[in-house]
Amino acid sequence: MRLTNVLWTKLPRGHIFQGKHRLVKQVTGLDVHKKLRDFQREEQNMFYLRHSYLTPEESFGHSKEQGRFEKWMRKWKVLQANKFGKHKPIEDHLMHLRSSDGWESY
Repeated sequence: MRLTNVLWTKLPRGHIFQGKHRLVKQVTGLDVHKKLRDFQREEQNMFYLRHSYLTPEESFGHSKEQGRFEKWMRKWKVLQANKFGKHKPIEDHLMHLRSSDGWESY
């Protein structure tokens, strides 16, 4: 009897967790506990955002005094220079075409 009941149960067509006739997972106490922890963490983050460590006047320009942007810009320019080759004029690329022009003066 149990085997027959299992075989005759209707499952939704297609993806069983999407759509109008989907199977819905039951909510457990662990799920509720996880969601409460997420809300508490979010509330703590909002508290830290509301009561910041530095005032806006204190935080204005603190990075400039340490020279972080200038250090980063120098490092970035070196990386970009290493990534791309040196600039070459088009004459250097096409110089091999001029080697056979013996009768023309340059």
